[in-house]
Amino acid sequence: MVRRTVLGVVCFYRHRDPRPYDEDDLCLAEQLAQRTALSIDNARSYARERTIATGRHRHLLPRTPPRLTVVDTAALHLPGTRGGGGDWYDVIPLSGSRVALTVGDVTGSGIEVAAAMGQLRTALTTLAVRDPAPEELLSCLDETTVSLTRDTGEPVRASCLYAVFDPVTRACTAASAGHAPPVVLGALGDPLALEPPAGPLLGTGRGGYEAVRAELPDGSLLALYTNGLVRAAQGARQILLRVLSHPDRPLRRLADDAVYALLPSQGEDDAVLLLARTRGLAEERLAEWTLPKDAAVVGTARRLARHQLAHWGLEDLAFTTELIVSELVTKAIRYGSPPIRLRMIRDRSLICEVSDGSSTAPHLRNARAIDEGGRGLSLVARLAARWGTRFGRRGKTIWCEQELDGG
Repeated sequence: MVRRTVLGVVCFYRHRDPRPYDEDDLCLAEQLAQRTALSIDNARSYARERTIATGRHRHLLPRTPPRLTVVDTAALHLPGTRGGGGDWYDVIPLSGSRVALTVGDVTGSGIEVAAAMGQLRTALTTLAVRDPAPEELLSCLDETTVSLTRDTGEPVRASCLYAVFDPVTRACTAASAGHAPPVVLGALGDPLALEPPAGPLLGTGRGGYEAVRAELPDGSLLALYTNGLVRAAQGARQILLRVLSHPDRPLRRLADDAVYALLPSQGEDDAVLLLARTRGLAEERLAEWTLPKDAAVVGTARRLARHQLAHWGLEDLAFTTELIVSELVTKAIRYGSPPIRLRMIRDRSLICEVSDGSSTAPHLRNARAIDEGGRGLSLVARLAARWGTRFGRRGKTIWCEQELDGG
C-alpha cells in the first residue's frame, strides 16, 4: 500500500522447509512489500508524467507539412524512452513562393521542456512571417529564449537550424544556432555543400549568427535532423548520404530507410528528420519588369499586369489586381527610390510584388472620413488574402497574395 491505496498483493511460499514463519520473516516481508509498493508507485508516476509530456509534445508539433509547389516534404518524429523531449520541425510558407525549413532541439526532457519547445516554435513561426534574414531571425529568437529563462527561473537552451529556399533564384540560405548542418544532395544523389557555422545556442544571449548561401538545382534533397537521430551511429552523416542518394525513391520511403539505418531500436532522446525536395519556379509562372520613377508609368504597370493575367487565363482577377498594382507602384514612385520593379508570380496563389531601393516601411492606418489620403494600404489589405513587407540588403518589397480557385 502507498498513501492508503492498495497496489497489489504479495504471497510468500516456503518450499522444502516445514517451519512456520517467525517475526523476523514477517519483518522482512513487510520491508519487501513496502519497498515494492514505493517502486511501483514511482514507476506509475514516471509513466504518467512521461505520457503527459509525450502527448503534449506531440500536440505542439505540426500535424502535417503544408502542400507547396516548390518543395515536397516528409517529416518523422520519433519519441524517446525518456519522453517529453524538446525536438521540433516546421515547414513555413513565406512571401514570394519562398519556404522556410527548420528543426530545433530544446535541451532536456519533461513537461517543462515540451512547453518551452512549444513557445519557441510559436515564436519562430511569428518571426518567420515577418521575413527577416535567417541570421536575423535566430538573433531575435535568442532574445526570446533569454526572456523565457527570466520568466520561468530555469535556464532554457536550444539549438536550431533555419533555412530559406527561394524558388525564383533556386538559392537556399541557412543559419545555425549550435545545430548540425543539413545533409544536401543534388538531383543525381551527388553531395552538395551547405554548412552554416554553428553559432551559440539559443538562450545564451550572445547572438552573432552567420548565414551561408548555396544554389540548389531542381530535384535537390535537403535532410534536416536533430541529434537524437545520429547520436547512436558512427559516421551518421555518411550513412545519411548513402541512404538518401536514391532520387527515384519517394520521400516517405527515404525517411523510413534513414531511420532504420540510424536507429535500429528506440533511443533515449527524441529524434526528428525533415526531408525536402526542391523545385524551382518555372519561367512561365513568373513575370518581372523594371519601371522608371515617373508617375506616368502607373498606367503602364496596370496594362502589363492585365496582359500577363490574360496570358495566364486569370482575367477574372484583372480588376482587383490592377487596383493593387496601381496602389503599390504609386507608393514606390512617391516615397521610394530607384530601382523600382514589379513582379508577378502564379503559384498556388497570385502574388504581386513591388520593390524599390528605399528602406522606409509602409504603415497601415485607418483614415478618418475627413482625411484626404491614407486609404491605399487599407484597400490593398481588403483586396488581398495576405500582404506584407520584407527587407533585402538594399531596399524593400511590398507583396500581396490573392487566392486562386482550387489553389
